[in-house]
Amino acid sequence: MDDASGIGMTAAARARLIGAGYAAQGLGYAAVVTALPAFKDRQGIDDTFVSAILLLVCVAAAGGSMLADRIATRWGSRYALASGLLLVSAGLAGATVATPNAVFAAVLLAYGVGLGAVDASLSMQGVLVQARLGRSVMSRLFAAYTAAAIAAALLMSGVLESGAGAELAIGVAAGFAALIGMIGWRAFEPGRTLRAAAAHPHGSRALRPIVLACGMLIFTAFLVDSAVSTWSSVYLQDSLGAASSVAPLGYAAYQAAVLVSRLVADHVMPRAGRLVVAVGGLAVCGIGCGLVALLPSVGAAVTGFAISGIGVGVLVPLAFSAAGESAAESSDEVIAKVNLFNYGGALVGAVLIGALSEPVGLRIAFLIPVVAVILTLPLARRLPHLALATPSLK
Repeated sequence: MDDASGIGMTAAARARLIGAGYAAQGLGYAAVVTALPAFKDRQGIDDTFVSAILLLVCVAAAGGSMLADRIATRWGSRYALASGLLLVSAGLAGATVATPNAVFAAVLLAYGVGLGAVDASLSMQGVLVQARLGRSVMSRLFAAYTAAAIAAALLMSGVLESGAGAELAIGVAAGFAALIGMIGWRAFEPGRTLRAAAAHPHGSRALRPIVLACGMLIFTAFLVDSAVSTWSSVYLQDSLGAASSVAPLGYAAYQAAVLVSRLVADHVMPRAGRLVVAVGGLAVCGIGCGLVALLPSVGAAVTGFAISGIGVGVLVPLAFSAAGESAAESSDEVIAKVNLFNYGGALVGAVLIGALSEPVGLRIAFLIPVVAVILTLPLARRLPHLALATPSLK
C-alpha cells in the first residue's frame, strides 16, 4: 500500500526500514552491554555502580516507553521512533567520551529514555506495517534486532582485539541509529491509531485483559532472556567448572536459537495458530530452563539455554502482534502498556536469580523462569478471545 503522506514508499519498503530500526536498537544495546568492562576501566567504577546504573536505565526506559505513547498519540509513532533513535544516538555518542561519573550516569540515563521510546515505538510501527502488508512479519523484524546484536558483539570483540577501543564500536552504533532516525523521520509508517477512550465504549478498561495476557507473555520471555543473558556464563564457569573459553557458549547457543526461531516463526504462525505457538513457546522456555536446573552438566546447560532461546524467539514478536491486533484501533496505546512488562521481567531475571545464587545456587535459581511459565500458561490460553476491534489506520 502506498501512502501519500511523507515520502512515497510501499509498505514492503517501510517494513525494511522499520527492520533497520530494529537492527539499530540491537546494535546499540549490545554495544553498550559488551562495553561495560571497558566502561569500568575507563571511568574507574565498580560492579555496584554498574548495577545501580543498569537499574536506573531500566527505570528510565520505562519512562521512555510512556513518553513514546504520548508522542504517538499526538503526532504518530513514526515520530516517537525517529526521535527515540536520535536520543539513543546522542546517548551512545556521549558514552564514547570519558566524563565525570555523574555526567556519565546522566548520559546513560538519557540513553535509557531513548531505549524505552524505541522499544515501544518499534512494536507500534511493526504492528501498523504488518496490518498494511496483510501478513506476519513481526518475527523477522525482531530477527533483525537479534542479528544486529550478534554483529555488535563480534564487532566489539574485533575492535578490542585490535586495540582500537570500545568507543569505536559504540560510535558505529551511534552513527547507524542517527542515520535510520533521520531517514525515518519522514519515511517510517505514518499510520496512527486512536486512544482507547475514543475507540472503545469502556475506554482503557477494555484494554486490561489484553495488556495482562500479552504483558505476561512479554514479562516471562524477558525474565528468561535476562536470566540467560546475565547468568549463563557465570553458571557455566563458576557452578559447573567450565573453562573460560567454554562459558560464553551458553549465551551464544541461546542467541543463535533466538535468531533461527525468529526467522521461521512468521511462516509457522499462520499454519499453527497463535495459541499453539504461544503455549508451545512457553513450554519450550520452561523445558529449557528446567533442563538447566535438573541436569548439572555443561552439555545439558548449553542445550537448555538453546532450547529456551527457541521459546523466547517466538514469544516476544507474538505478544506484541497479539496486543496490536487484539486492540487494532488503539494499538499504539496498548503496545506502550504491554512494553512496560519488558523491564519488570528483565529486572526479575537479572536481580532475583542473582539474589538466590548465594542461598540456593544458580542451578536451582533457574527454576524461577519455570515457575513464571507455569503461571503464564492460563493467560496465554485467553489469546483467541481478546479481539476488540478490526484494524483502522488513519
